[in-house]
This record gives sequence, structure tokens and C-alpha cells, in this order.
Amino acid sequence: MKEYAVSDSELLLQYSQGNEEAFEELVERHKNRVFTTILLVVKDRYLAEDLTQETFIKAIKTLRSGGYNETGKFLPWLLRIAHNLAIDHHRKTKRRPTMTMSDGSDVFNAMTFSEDSFEKVIMNKELHLHLKECIKQLPDPQKKVLIMRHYMKMSFQEIAEATGVSINTALGRMRYAILNLRKMLQKDQIAYDRKFYPK
Repeated sequence: MKEYAVSDSELLLQYSQGNEEAFEELVERHKNRVFTTILLVVKDRYLAEDLTQETFIKAIKTLRSGGYNETGKFLPWLLRIAHNLAIDHHRKTKRRPTMTMSDGSDVFNAMTFSEDSFEKVIMNKELHLHLKECIKQLPDPQKKVLIMRHYMKMSFQEIAEATGVSINTALGRMRYAILNLRKMLQKDQIAYDRKFYPK
């Protein structure tokens, strides 16, 4: 988590005291995470932009009504609103979630993994492309956790709160995602680093 000189909680307090600029700072801090969370579900960058605005509007309404009681957990609360709005729209339109970046490119092109051993493996472009195809075949819950963890750099606590599941469930989905990737890579006789794929 990035550290700021002024915490989210302090900015929320300032906003509650009439400082509109405090909320503008919160928007600036978190709009990219909110946008990406929504984009992972709705696919459309323009729709994601609209839903990002709607997320902050809903947050403002909740704050003004006194309905916010997530002290110290503003970002997970905000991401949960974003995720729920995206899921609601997805259910209404019955569109299958895909993963694209704001410029229309595949999210996996920009995805970076923190594990050094894995970065060495994906330096091979052909293997990288194959890996992308394997990740796309993962069940949506596993795929989302993997992207949130490695691309969005979210903690499992944040992932759990953003997706409305327990931390154990989030951890389990990540583990199954890795296990399934390993099986797919093994099936295609692709070399992989055993240190990255825990047994």
C-alpha cells in the first residue's frame, strides 16, 4: 500500500468538515484502481469511465448521508462499490467479463509478476503468449484474483473485500489459479519454474 503524508481517514474527516478539495484528493489517489477494477469486468473503457464516476458519486452520497462506517478501510470499501456496480451492469447486459486496458489492449500485455523466476520465464515471447491464453481459460473467479494480485498489486485482504469473499476464499482461488496454470503448461509440455508453482 502506498503511504501518503495525509491518510484517507484524515481526508475523509476534512471532507466531512466541508473541505471539498479533500475528496478531490481521494478521487485522484484512487481513480485508477477503481477504473481498473471495473474494466476487468465490463471490458469497455468508456463504460468503465462512466461507472468510475458513478462509484465516486455513490461514495459521496453515502458519506453525506452518514452511511459510511468503514473507518480505516476507505479504499477496500470504494473498490467494493466499484466491483458491485460493474457486476450489476454485467448481469444486466449478460456480457461475459474480459480483460482489456484503457487503451483497448489486452491487460496481460501490461501485467507484471513480482516473482523473479516467473519474469525470467515470460521473457520468452512465445511462452508469454501461450501463458496469456492459459490465463484466459481460467474460471473467472480465479482469473480475477490473479489479476488483482499481480497486476493491480492488491493485498489478499483488499481482494477479499473488493470481491465480497473471505480471505481464505481469495487465497484458495489464487492457489487453484496457479495449480490450473501449472496443469495447462504441463499438458502442453511447456517449461516452468517449480519454485513459482508450489505443490
